[in-house]
Amino acid sequence: MNHTFEILEFNKIVEQLETYAFTKHAKEKMKELTPFMNEMDLQVAIRETSEARKIIDTIGVPPLISLEAVEDLLITASQGGCLTPEQLEYLQSVLTSVRRLKDFLCRAKYLEIGLPYYEVDLNGLDEVREEILQKIRSGRVDDYASKLLKDLRSTIETTENKIQAKAESMLKNQKECFSDSFVVKRSGHICLPVKKEYKFRISGSVIDKSSTGATFFIEPTSISVMTEELAVLKIDAENEERRILYVLTGLIADHADEFRENIRVMEKLDYIFAKGKLSFDMKAVEPVITTSRYIKIVNGRHPFLDKESCVPLNFAIGDEIQGVIITGPNTGGKTVAIKTVGLLSLMAQCGLHVPCDEGTFTMNNAVLCDIGDGQNITENLSTFSAHITNILSILKIVNHDSLVIMDELGSGTDPTEGMGIAISVLEELKKSGCLFLCTTHYPEVKQYANKTEHVTNARMQFDRESLRPTYRLEIGEAGESCAFYIAKRLGMSNAMLKRASMEAYQTEQLDFLEEEETQDVRTKETKTIEDLPKKIVRKKVLKPREDMTNKYSIGDCVMVYPDKKLGIVCKKVDEKGVLQVQLQNKKIYLNQKRVKLHVKAETMYPEDYDFSIIFDTVANRKARHQMGKHHCEDIEIKIEE
Repeated sequence: MNHTFEILEFNKIVEQLETYAFTKHAKEKMKELTPFMNEMDLQVAIRETSEARKIIDTIGVPPLISLEAVEDLLITASQGGCLTPEQLEYLQSVLTSVRRLKDFLCRAKYLEIGLPYYEVDLNGLDEVREEILQKIRSGRVDDYASKLLKDLRSTIETTENKIQAKAESMLKNQKECFSDSFVVKRSGHICLPVKKEYKFRISGSVIDKSSTGATFFIEPTSISVMTEELAVLKIDAENEERRILYVLTGLIADHADEFRENIRVMEKLDYIFAKGKLSFDMKAVEPVITTSRYIKIVNGRHPFLDKESCVPLNFAIGDEIQGVIITGPNTGGKTVAIKTVGLLSLMAQCGLHVPCDEGTFTMNNAVLCDIGDGQNITENLSTFSAHITNILSILKIVNHDSLVIMDELGSGTDPTEGMGIAISVLEELKKSGCLFLCTTHYPEVKQYANKTEHVTNARMQFDRESLRPTYRLEIGEAGESCAFYIAKRLGMSNAMLKRASMEAYQTEQLDFLEEEETQDVRTKETKTIEDLPKKIVRKKVLKPREDMTNKYSIGDCVMVYPDKKLGIVCKKVDEKGVLQVQLQNKKIYLNQKRVKLHVKAETMYPEDYDFSIIFDTVANRKARHQMGKHHCEDIEIKIEE
């Protein structure tokens, strides 16, 4: 499949998709993106892409961030390490992003799609975030993180000011002893610059001296005592800071599982929304997926061609048509057309949207290509040899569920023999039952398509007046190479054209002339296909959807998955499959697929039991009781959703 990805440039789609993701995990998952072989899994992937696109169109891009360092920090915290203030601030910013993402998804719930309900699986850990925010500021432990730290830092500042004031006072009172009028710092000590001849007049320790020896830097005894006190205060402050950091680190370790669940959900959302962003930028649409061997593209565009100047492709194959043979002039767009069909088929089967107005795509167990020159000097392969080697590899593994795309079938050798080989290859493809799409210049291949059941011709239009291709594909008609017509318009004499026509077709008629042979310049290398196709897993035909509204009754005790929490049904299942469940501290809405009946209501409660005792507040029950007796203007009932 890697060969096909390279030839059809699907690898470039993956690279573009990676640019929209923030997390490393999402980028790695994109690199492993391959066509789905299970129809249900593919439909789930496409639905996720569609819901992400809908949210982006209506609300905007979600506030996702990179999460590369989180796992390492959680490991450090869980193993008893101590996180730095910067690391704690980073984790606090991650929790802030989780809170913003929850709010974003909550705002999207009105769209009535499933993707916003990932919000339930996100835990903002507000208490942890607030604790870090209060104790860590600007990359350091805040003064107000604890009363002891505040007192210590205040005392440190006072002591430092006293030392500075004491030193400046000594400088002022004994000016004649000092070489400078300012205090200096040497090896972490506050020193006075004492002249050599006065060093015995200043009581203290010599810390350093000038390069000339004329000045001694002395720490006065009175200042050294205060410096020792300052050092003890700083040690106490550092110990208190370390204690606070360990407490916060322990708090992170206690909630490591919640952090990891947040990471898992955010990485999954990052991957899904990256597909939505790609769809938005390409102005793509949701493809219809089928396993009935049918492809239809309405106004399709190759993703890497300019949207404004690109001529849209309209194409259909399947039902009664198994193979399409495309002919037309060189540079007419034949190769781009078949590559567009192949690339859009891959995109659809990988769960992506496709750049077209409408698109129906069949699931293929393999997309097999023979496009490009394929010459290989080291393996002694000519253009023709490379084509035949690749074609034989395709014929070995092709079957009913494959899509085969071949460019310039039978080229690179003698035209007559090449034509024969082309027809024999087409016959083998037809026998396999696969869908196939080929380009050619051979008139005999066009005739083969005309007379063969389930195979049809197609052509790329050519404007004879401007001598330019229009790049529009017409299915059902054979195309012309237009070489003689172009030569005539460019000034070749009738005599030369008649001789050329006689040599080529044994006739001098010039109304409709086809070029017998063309030489196509190949640029991409074709490798032997080695990967065997996978088996398509078709979805089971589902029975008509049963009425779910009576599946659960109010008061039923249910198990809520995946958290396995018990709750009581507050509201029955609606037509969309959603019900409301009362948990320990809150009521939540969720899909009925996430709950399982634990105990029926009738086994727990007597007949005609008043469930408002469980679900309603005392104030609401009292209000209803009073309103049942008489009209009350000032009483209101608050309904909690």
